[in-house]
Amino acid sequence: MTRATLRKKSLRLPAFAKINLCLHVVGKRPDGYHELRTIFQAISLRDTLELSLTRDSSSNSCTLESNDPALPLGPGNLVARAVEAMRGEIGFRGEVHARLEKKIPVARGMGGGSSDAAATLIGMLRLTGKRVPLARLMEIAAGLGADVPFFLFGGRALAVNRGDEIYPLPNSPQQTILVVSPRDIAVSTKDAFQWISAELTNRPQPPKIWGFCALCWSRQGAGLSNDFEGPVFDRHPRLGDIRDGLLKRGAADAALAGSGSAVFGIFRNPARARRAARAFPEDSVFVVETLSREDYGRALGWRADAHARLSVRG
Repeated sequence: MTRATLRKKSLRLPAFAKINLCLHVVGKRPDGYHELRTIFQAISLRDTLELSLTRDSSSNSCTLESNDPALPLGPGNLVARAVEAMRGEIGFRGEVHARLEKKIPVARGMGGGSSDAAATLIGMLRLTGKRVPLARLMEIAAGLGADVPFFLFGGRALAVNRGDEIYPLPNSPQQTILVVSPRDIAVSTKDAFQWISAELTNRPQPPKIWGFCALCWSRQGAGLSNDFEGPVFDRHPRLGDIRDGLLKRGAADAALAGSGSAVFGIFRNPARARRAARAFPEDSVFVVETLSREDYGRALGWRADAHARLSVRG
């Protein structure tokens, strides 16, 4: 078979960012990871993944490209890892090419790499027409990263353990989010956990899950809280200034996004958020919306059916 007759299939998928409405670090686990309790919320800020498959029994390559020249594109990239994980699961042989248009800032606590990986898993299934039991798909996702399972579903969800055990929560009314991402401050997840580990020995016994949820939902404003703010703000005081600036400019509440360094505020409407954004001319700013689970699934072209399998649309 000549290369001209090889069948190539392509699609484009969004890979949405997330914020953490509440994030508590309970303690360090025996396996070296940290025990978390967090509420994830998907937002409309997104990368775009263009995935192409060419069936070819003589080739098993995977190539990546991106508009971000600083993004590592080797085998350690989460998109490449997701391709290989799914290739082994469904037995696909052929060439895979991925082009990633990055818009979610890297190392800002918004889960861009994990979302890219989840979109890759879904894209591989959509392009090949294969089906994988949902429990197995979530297992593959968790093997790529603790928050990758959340990005299979989006919406709002409670996450426990390492953040990989996901419990869907009811959708809330759509909210306007202003994200401020400092161009000159990046915080790696590894560093953030090292900083917070020193504080865990003096931390009181954490509340039960229901107590955690009650704490998050009973706070004033939007009920935001993030245990990383103390150690991250100590090392990067400007992030605390950004949070305070959002509150002064009309945000109902504001917090660090994940382990940082992006900071977000919740606003009553887009016009107020856009006015507040003008106060941060030296930073990258994004006025976006929260996404329901249903809108998230429609954008990715899939849903979980009653047989706990991945059902694709279009």
